[in-house]
Amino acid sequence: MTREPPVPARMRILHVLNHSQRLNGNVHAAIDLACAQARLGHAVTLCSGGGSFDDLLRTHGIDVVRVDQRRRPLTLARALLGLHRQVRAADIVHAHMMTSAVLAWPICLLRRVPLVTTVHNAFERSAIAMGVGRRVIAVSAAVGRSMARRGIPARRLRVVLNGTIGSARLDPEPGRSADASPAASPVKPAGPNLLFVGGLHPRKGVADLLDAFERVHAGNPRSRLTLVGEGPFEATYRAQAAALACASAVTFAGGQSDPRPFLAAADVFILPSLADPAPLVLSEARASGCAVVATAVDGIPELLEDGRAGILVPPSDPVRLGDALLSLVNDPAELALWQRNSQHNIAHLGIGRVVRETLAIYAECLRPMAGPVSLAPPGYPRAADADSRE
Repeated sequence: MTREPPVPARMRILHVLNHSQRLNGNVHAAIDLACAQARLGHAVTLCSGGGSFDDLLRTHGIDVVRVDQRRRPLTLARALLGLHRQVRAADIVHAHMMTSAVLAWPICLLRRVPLVTTVHNAFERSAIAMGVGRRVIAVSAAVGRSMARRGIPARRLRVVLNGTIGSARLDPEPGRSADASPAASPVKPAGPNLLFVGGLHPRKGVADLLDAFERVHAGNPRSRLTLVGEGPFEATYRAQAAALACASAVTFAGGQSDPRPFLAAADVFILPSLADPAPLVLSEARASGCAVVATAVDGIPELLEDGRAGILVPPSDPVRLGDALLSLVNDPAELALWQRNSQHNIAHLGIGRVVRETLAIYAECLRPMAGPVSLAPPGYPRAADADSRE
């Protein structure tokens, strides 16, 4: 029988990030969580180098504290002093990036305040530094297994699968439910509309997508592809697209703070990543009712219910990707089926579930002893699964 530790009615929670700028998945997840916690009545402070989300945080009653965490000796010394003032007033500290975790760790030890860290990008070598937390949250079971292989003890690992539906970042009205779906959007234009949202760099598999779309467009000349995002390889991908016979059917829309209008105008959402721990955009695509085609890497299968909510294809395989897309754009019944399938168990991707599981992990840290959670399928490991003692 599992036991879930009681969550204190009101906690003083300090989130620490390097910055609070948009168009960064780590930041988006932290902002979503902090706002949801504040909505539940917890006293939340977010400490970072500042950024475009600061006004939203203040709107939700979150105390925003600027602490420059750039990696310069004098700057880091000042950051330690600034963080010390904040940590001593907290019940729990939650760090979301490597620099913020390393800075918070000695202060939390000194002040005897539990430190929780979240591993957003396990593919980064520096992710091992997140192991300083008393509890280390992985954003998918795949990330949890990766961190366990790298030496993080299972008794300190917890998995909270990313979910963003109903977040304050996408629904900034404080009175709305934390599990509400995003607002509806524009009417879809004619023709099969394919959409990618993500960073324009090799890890996201954009080159494979462009190769696959050439195959799709040859089989259905009415199809269109839009790429939303920015990144260091944008010029490279624009040149690749320009060399395609279907170049006029490809649009680069740039970075967008809210991709939902594009998602609502799309028939199919595509994520051809080569590595992706638990991309937030998949929950947004599913909430918009898109059919989803994505690669079976890292946490993507978990976000697509192991293929029940989206079509999974091998990474680095433009032919298989193109064939999967053609099966949708050339068959309206198949497209409608996968648009319906995208709604399978979609409530699991709500921010309400994420905040409940995270608060349960905080509660573990505030009691003397807590046990491990399994990182193996089936199902999603939860904080509530912890039953044995350390």
